[in-house]
Amino acid sequence: MNILVVGSGGREHVLAWKLRQSPKVKQVFCAPGNGGIAGVAACCPVPADDIDGLVKLAKEKNIDLTVVGPEAPLVAGLVDAFQLNGLRVFGPSRQAARLEGSKVFAKQFMQRYKIPTAEFKVFSAAEEARAFLQRTRFPVVIKADGLAAGKGVFVCQNLEDGLDAIEQTMVVKAFRNAGNQVVVEECLTGEEVSILAVSDGLNYALLETSQDHKRIFDDDLGPNTGGMGAYSPAPVATNSRMYDIDRYIIAPTIRGMAQEGCPFQGILYAGLMITPDGPKVLEYNVRFGDPEAQVVIPRLKTDLLDVLLAASDGQLNDMVLHWDARSCVCVVMSSGGYPGVYEKGKTIGGLDRLAAREDLWVFHSGTKKETGQVVTSGGRVLGVTALGDNIETAVQRAYQAVEEISFDRCFFRRDIGARALRRCQATRVPEFNS
Repeated sequence: MNILVVGSGGREHVLAWKLRQSPKVKQVFCAPGNGGIAGVAACCPVPADDIDGLVKLAKEKNIDLTVVGPEAPLVAGLVDAFQLNGLRVFGPSRQAARLEGSKVFAKQFMQRYKIPTAEFKVFSAAEEARAFLQRTRFPVVIKADGLAAGKGVFVCQNLEDGLDAIEQTMVVKAFRNAGNQVVVEECLTGEEVSILAVSDGLNYALLETSQDHKRIFDDDLGPNTGGMGAYSPAPVATNSRMYDIDRYIIAPTIRGMAQEGCPFQGILYAGLMITPDGPKVLEYNVRFGDPEAQVVIPRLKTDLLDVLLAASDGQLNDMVLHWDARSCVCVVMSSGGYPGVYEKGKTIGGLDRLAAREDLWVFHSGTKKETGQVVTSGGRVLGVTALGDNIETAVQRAYQAVEEISFDRCFFRRDIGARALRRCQATRVPEFNS
């Protein structure tokens, strides 16, 4: 089979890498790809948001299945366009993708189906939002309604922060039309966890758990990013909590979308907060997370192509997923200045030394090849990923590899996996001398 992966980040790199391992796959294409993806797939210079161009490419290359990585083309209706042209595609329709494309739709959907989430209010005018902030209690979270590349969320500790968030979102239009509406919601406390499920619209299967690290600096300080690292599994997602998450969040979401007339087919990503009152939804995504994909997919022992085909064809009910019991950790190396202004074109050294390491991979996000060298081309540059017998070993192996890679002004967090390490150490049985 010929496979097309749409996108150019670390998520797309790990998808192309995993799909290439399937004995059923003849060739993998990626549009547009990056400097690392070129090592496992044929990269085609078609932007991820060029829906007509992607349809044309799929026909020209006789693509048997297209896998959509990023959210923007899903929200724009890429899946609908492919299906209209008789092309098999993995991902939700435009209507189903509203779970990520509109925070307002998502919150109101959760309210309708009694899915646990933070209390909220929706505002379409800046003056109404300001008036509400004047009489509410802080902290609150303010979110732009539409897609904002992971940067349209503000955790506001006081009124000044809140008014500034409204100004940036609804007046200055820092996120363009994504800020036409905002959601103001209570600030949940606890520990976050990422839950992914693959669905065929009616049936679904939970993937292994993971935890992302959104803030740019250690100890979860600084502005939000697209994700600075992740690990899997997440110890906070205990068996009892997973029972509640499945019963009260994932199942009603899949059922609810079907009842809404837009069955969800693809990857449902629920970003949750484990609060004192139980798991609550922070946000939905409608695709694999990045960097969550980099730690979940390497642990999948089942042929990924079989999983995606079953979901695309409405036959997921008979699918059983098998997993590597080991832990996986991904440390993101970013360009200095990210998530603000950063420079591109920095030569990356050390990649060749890691190429043959067993159970260690460097998934490329913002790279390209120039005159035989790999150089930086984005904010998040590399996702250094390692398997280990336990979380501690996986963390050590990932950071050892990070130290062997270099480029000018590279930056990375040094505490990826720290929460899991603390939790594991707290539950470790003490050893006594005989």
